[in-house]
This record gives sequence, C-alpha cells and structure tokens, in this order.
Amino acid sequence: MQTDDTILSIAEAEELIADVLRASGAAEAAARSVARALVAAEADGQAGHGFSRIAAYAAQVRSGKVDGHATPVVAARRGGMIAIDAASGFAYPAIDLAIEELARLVPETGLAGAAIRRSHHCGQLGAHVERLASRGLVALMVANAPKAIAPWGGSAALFGTNPIAFAAPRARGEPLVIDLSLSKVARGKVMAAAKAGQQIPEGWALDREGRPTTDPRAALEGTMIPMGDAKGAALALIVEILSATLTGANHSFEASSFFDAEGPPPGVGQLILAFDPGVTAPDFCDRIEVLLGAILAQDGTRLPGTRRLAARERARSEGLRMPAHLMAEIAQLRAG
Repeated sequence: MQTDDTILSIAEAEELIADVLRASGAAEAAARSVARALVAAEADGQAGHGFSRIAAYAAQVRSGKVDGHATPVVAARRGGMIAIDAASGFAYPAIDLAIEELARLVPETGLAGAAIRRSHHCGQLGAHVERLASRGLVALMVANAPKAIAPWGGSAALFGTNPIAFAAPRARGEPLVIDLSLSKVARGKVMAAAKAGQQIPEGWALDREGRPTTDPRAALEGTMIPMGDAKGAALALIVEILSATLTGANHSFEASSFFDAEGPPPGVGQLILAFDPGVTAPDFCDRIEVLLGAILAQDGTRLPGTRRLAARERARSEGLRMPAHLMAEIAQLRAG
C-alpha cells in the first residue's frame, strides 16, 4: 500500500461515494443505490466496477447523460414476465426494483423474468444474482454494453463485452456465484489500468488498427478479444439478443460510452431470470453440494467465487484502500 492511500470502512466508502453523487445532482435514493453497488464491487476485488467508476458516473449526472433523479418503473407485466424502464437513470435502482419484483413473483410462478431497458452500466452482475440466490432462488443475468468486441472475422467493434452471471443457493455456505465477461477480461479492468497509468497484458485487446496492444488507452479505442475466439463471439451475439433486442434496449453498437459524459444516454439493457428450484428439484440444495463436492475432491480445484469471498472478508476486516489519485478526484468532485 502507498503511504498516501486512504483506508475506508465499507460504510465510510458508501457515504463518500453517495456524497459525491449527491453533489453532482443525483437524488438520495439513486446515490445510495449506486454507492452500495460500487463499494460491493470494490470489496469483492472487482476494481473495474468499483471506485474507478466514480468520476465518470458523477460527470454523467452533471451533463445529463444519466438522469440522477430517474425513478425506474414496471412498464408492463404478463404472467411471470415484467418489463422495467430505467428511464435513462442508473442501472442499480432498476435492478433493485427487478430483484424485489422477482422475489415476489417466483414463489407464485416458479419462474419469472425482468427485462430492463433504457439502462446504464450495471457493474458486477454476480452481486445482483447473488441477492436472489440468498433468497433461495436460482438466477441468471445477462447484459449488453457499448460496442467493444468485433464479430468473429470482422474488424470493427459491434458487440459489448456482454457479461453473464449465474447464482445458486447452497445447503452450506454462501451461494455459488459465477460471473464472467465474454471478452477475455472485463473492459472495466482496462479502464482501471488506464486510470492508474499501468500497462495491460498482451492478449487482452487490439488497437484500432487490429494490432495487439499493452496500452490500455489504445485498447479502449480498439476492440477487446472475445474469450474462446469464435465461440465467445457467438455467445456475445446470444447475450446481445437477450439483453437488448428482447428487452427493447439499444444494441451495443447503438449505445454511447459508459466512460465519458458525451452524447445521449447509453440506453442499454439487462435481463434477469429467477427460478424456484423447489418446483423441479425439492432437494436442489443438497444435490448441488454433491456436485460441488465432486469438483473439490479433485486436487488443484476450487469453486468459482473463492477469491471474491476472500476479498470480501478482507474488506470487512481491514477496510478498503482508496488510491491517492482517486481521493484527489473525489475531493475535486465534492468541491464542485
């Protein structure tokens, strides 16, 4: 740790970020929802979705690219399916609404879905589905993002990094959570490296000319390499259809950047599905323990999310490190 870094408790970090967003023009409820999400991401070791987003979020509220006073609403419902309009505000309040609606619907329907449109960057998807798994539900979430990945064989970005997350309750311990981006790494990690003035490993991205690069700024102007090559690009298309075409949101190539305050709202989408495992497998939680136990019985294995849970525990006991350059940004934002 650098000597000029600041250590904050989770509560202190949430208050600090909420204060920045309020000073930038966000309503109290939106500021609190965003602050909880950013701090949770930082605590889980997901720096690309944590503190590094504060300045961009604040700038977008100030410019009007994000409506800091937007209130998400259920725009339509039929059976177990609901459509949520995020109203060009932050994604997190819309996701909060979706989770509460799904938790209410699934005990009645067995399966329910929430399609969110006119939304924004939704951070670490795993945290959202984990909240449903903590209520005993199996959950799957997909989201699109501004263009970053070219279709396989192409040279121009068309799809976002288009993450997928899954969570399931367990008989013992915290829910199983799997959270992955369809680029080899999340684009937020490249953004965090750019902010910190660090290089990125070769193999993460290409520059605008299609050449491998270790310069994060060149990577942000170029394209991300999909995981699994052609298969990853095909999965990105599936996520694009589910999270944008199906929800009525902007496609990735139609969305403005999450990283600056220029242009119209991104207007991206998210889709969350929640299942009651008791309908089809009353002993689901016991059976998943058998499956996970079989994995762990092999030497060298670990379950997805192990590092995330360890990072979360460290954050609770030791606090969160706020780098000096981010504290300087925050001081300027709070001063107006």
